[in-house]
Amino acid sequence: MKNRFWQYVSIALIAITAFPAPSWAAGYTQTKYPIVMVHGFLGFESIGPLEYFYGITSGLRSGGANVYVTTVSAANSTEARGEQLLTQVKQILAVTGAAKVNLIGHSHGGPTTRYVASVRPDLVASVTSVGGVNKGSKVADILMDNAPGVSTVVLGAVANLMDIVSGNTGRPQDAKAAMTSLTTAGALAFNVRHPDGVPLSACGEGAYQARGVHYFSWSGGKQITNVLDPLDAPLALTALAFDGEKNDGLVGSCSSHLGRVIRDDYAMNHLDEVNQTAGLVSLFETNPVTVYRQQANRLQGLGL
Repeated sequence: MKNRFWQYVSIALIAITAFPAPSWAAGYTQTKYPIVMVHGFLGFESIGPLEYFYGITSGLRSGGANVYVTTVSAANSTEARGEQLLTQVKQILAVTGAAKVNLIGHSHGGPTTRYVASVRPDLVASVTSVGGVNKGSKVADILMDNAPGVSTVVLGAVANLMDIVSGNTGRPQDAKAAMTSLTTAGALAFNVRHPDGVPLSACGEGAYQARGVHYFSWSGGKQITNVLDPLDAPLALTALAFDGEKNDGLVGSCSSHLGRVIRDDYAMNHLDEVNQTAGLVSLFETNPVTVYRQQANRLQGLGL
């Protein structure tokens, strides 16, 4: 009986060694084209040791991905941010010799990546929108409808501060233009000019592919996910703007839809989607780093 038991144990260990889980495999995140990360409103590349995409870039690189993190204005219109991103995409292509890039944008980074794909689809293999403000945010609507002056002054000051502390001084900041872009009306106007991947229905999926570019999206649908995270409570407060509609604290789940919707109900809030604050996310949901790794593997499977 004991010999048989140890035989079973040996077989199991051999199986685990010979057939590792796909997410552990070497080259799991190695895509054909470089992955380019784009931060959202009031975002940054890093502040000291704190990365905006906390632990995500290293998680992607550990599986073989070639990852670049870009920096655009913390606060500006989608078009202005998009032009800044386009310049950096061209630089990345020149350095790597790649023909295209895979863009991944969080929050306002979603529409920002879409702008580049719209004006230069020949340079983009895919766009992945994470918690993207693709049809506007009700939080932006309320702020611009009720206190536009105060909101833009305060947010403009924050944007300038973020620019300074992250060491990226000199980028133009325009909080009014940013907030206008993030309103429902502003997003609608942008979508008319740049419609690729945008769902035609209120809460459906958009075209999976347009002009050679593949479109994906995913987002969270919860606000309080970790009692130790000091930023969960403010997101629970801003979530009141959605009047019961599923949201991540700043963006409605339906508004986040673009192209193929992977999920819009992760137990994550808007900051959890980039593994913030410093990895204080839900212990009962797939880790955000894993979700990004899965997306890289999905792109790999498509030959992107």
